[in-house]
Amino acid sequence: MDYQAYRQALAATQQGSELPFTPQEFTARRREVRRRMRQMGIDALLLTDPADLYYLTGYHTFEVSVHACLVVTAERLVLQVPSIETGPAVVTAMVDEILGYRWESIDEVVEPLAETLAPHGVIGLDAFNAGLRHGVIGELQARLGAARFRNDGGELLDGVRIVKSAAELECLRESARITSLGLGAAEAIIEPGVTDNQVAAEGARAMLAAGSEFMSLQPIVTSGHRSGTIHVNHKRRTIEQDEPVFLEFGAAFQRYTAPMMRTVVAGQPSRDMLALGELCREIGETLCTAMRPGNTFDEAARAAEAVLASQSERAFFSGVFGYAVGAQFPPSWVEGTGFIARGQMRTFESDMVFHLPLCLRLPGEWGIGLSDTVRVTPEGGVALTDNDWRLATPDNAS
Repeated sequence: MDYQAYRQALAATQQGSELPFTPQEFTARRREVRRRMRQMGIDALLLTDPADLYYLTGYHTFEVSVHACLVVTAERLVLQVPSIETGPAVVTAMVDEILGYRWESIDEVVEPLAETLAPHGVIGLDAFNAGLRHGVIGELQARLGAARFRNDGGELLDGVRIVKSAAELECLRESARITSLGLGAAEAIIEPGVTDNQVAAEGARAMLAAGSEFMSLQPIVTSGHRSGTIHVNHKRRTIEQDEPVFLEFGAAFQRYTAPMMRTVVAGQPSRDMLALGELCREIGETLCTAMRPGNTFDEAARAAEAVLASQSERAFFSGVFGYAVGAQFPPSWVEGTGFIARGQMRTFESDMVFHLPLCLRLPGEWGIGLSDTVRVTPEGGVALTDNDWRLATPDNAS
C-alpha cells in the first residue's frame, strides 16, 4: 500500500476524527485571517510554522522537522505534507486539499506548490520562521518572481493568534491544572540525596498520567550552582542540603501550554534566597497591575524594571518579563507573537495570555525562579496557573 492508498483508506473511516476544535472555531480563525489579508493586499499566505498550521487547520504531528506548509487564499486552504504525514493530515486537519510528496524526495515539493501559488498575485511569507526552508523559497521565487513575495505574513498571523478565543482559554486552563499537578509531584520528592533526574521524572510522570500530550519542552530541573545558569537542564546531579531546586514545567493540552516556575529549597532557604524570591513576587504583582488593555508592553516592562533596579547589576535577568503562550510544538512553548520587554510598543488586549518567567540568577551560585501564566483582563493580569509565589521547602512543598 503506497501513501496515497493509505490516505484514502484512512479517509474512509477516520477523516477529521481527531480535529482538536469544532469546525466553527476554525471558521472564525480563518475569517479573521482572510479579513487581514484583504486589508494588507495579500492574495495568498504561505505558512510553515507547525503551530500556524495547527491554528488554522488542526493539523498536528510530533514529527515537525520535515517540510510542511499551508497555503491560505480567499477560497481554499491547501496543506502540503510528506508521505509519512498524510495519516495525521487526514485525521487531524480540516482543509480543502492535501498535497503529498515522498518523504525521501524533497525535490517533489516545489512543482505542486508553485502550481498552487501561481494564480495568486501577492504572496505573504513568515520570513522569520525557522520552518521556511531556503531551498524551497528560493526555488519558488525563481519560478514565480521574487517581487511577488512579501515578508510580513508572519506579522499578520501573529496579530490574530495573540488574542485567545474562549476555546483556547479553556485549553490553557486545563494545561495549567496539569502543570500544577506535575510541579506538586516533583516538589514532594525533593530532599538532599535525590537527583535532579528523579525530580524531573516524577514531574513528567504526573503530567503524563493526568493527561498531558507530548510536551513542547521537557520538565526543566536544576539545582545548586546549576540553577544560576539559564537554559541548562537535569543532568544526574545529586541535590545537596539547603540548595535551591529550580523547576519549570508546562503540560500540553490540545497543544496549548500554560507554564509555571517554582523553586524548592532542600532544607532552609538563606535570607538572600528569600529576598530574591520576594523580589520576584513584587515584580509579578507590578506586571499584573500594568497588563491592562491600552497599556503598551514597553510600559509594563519599564514598571517591572523599576522594581528590579536594586538587583539589576547583581542578578542576571533575561530582559523579557513575559512572552505570549498558546498552541506550540517542540522545541519550545514560546508562541512568539508578543514579548513584554523594553521597546515593544504593542498594546495589551483582553484575552492575551503571557507566561511571566521571573527568574533571578546569581552566576556560579544559584537562581530563584517563580512564575505564572497570566490572562489580560480589563482589571489587569489574572493568573491561570496557581503559584503561591513563595519559596517551597520540604515542610511546605505541595
